[in-house]
Amino acid sequence: MPNQQIETIMKPLGDSALIVQLGEGIDPIIHERVKNLSELLTNNPFEGFIELVPAYNNITVFYNPYIVYNSQKGTLTAFEKVCAHMKHLVQQIKININEGPRLVSIPVCYGGEFGPDLENVAQYHNMTQEEVIRIHSESECLVYMLGFAPGFPFMGGMDERIATPRKETPRLSIKPGSVGIAGKQTGIYPFETPGGWQIIGRTPLNLFLPHMSPPTLLQSGDKIRFVPISPNDYSDYKEMKQ
Repeated sequence: MPNQQIETIMKPLGDSALIVQLGEGIDPIIHERVKNLSELLTNNPFEGFIELVPAYNNITVFYNPYIVYNSQKGTLTAFEKVCAHMKHLVQQIKININEGPRLVSIPVCYGGEFGPDLENVAQYHNMTQEEVIRIHSESECLVYMLGFAPGFPFMGGMDERIATPRKETPRLSIKPGSVGIAGKQTGIYPFETPGGWQIIGRTPLNLFLPHMSPPTLLQSGDKIRFVPISPNDYSDYKEMKQ
């Protein structure tokens, strides 16, 4: 049934965007609200709507203020009209507890050349590398959003026992498929890019699939399970995909 208890904050982002805040922090229920509101807006756009960008606990709505303002008669500003539309959609948010998320297994070769920061993470927590691998691969993580680079999944739900700050000095280049930790988050680099996450392993999977629709292996709302593999398994998988 519609959720009438959602406390939202709406604030302008410049003169052509609106941020709809649906909660604070990284939380699965708030994530469901973000997903549901995104679907509602996609299916019920207002005149002048351009696009939406979901995040952990909010969505940013971009619009053409000239079209919005002239879409209806009245004294409301474009911002006020968009706020009214979004408030109406927020009242329709439903949390479907019966629809389970898609579960995706991600093979990861941990440590060594594949995970140069695994030892640092282990030392930071006074653990062995094997303990870090076990804890990371036992966590079932949730993809909250994609961003930074096409197909880069920001995931919550990682066991906080291995939460580790970003590196003080980011690397200029991180290999595609690198699995990293940044605070309580874990993520996967789809391309070779600079970055400051603690790299503990690498997957042979390609996360960005330009020939597919949608062009990303993972989607917001997916549950992820990391599966440790050996360097030989990694090489075999890469050869099989060539």
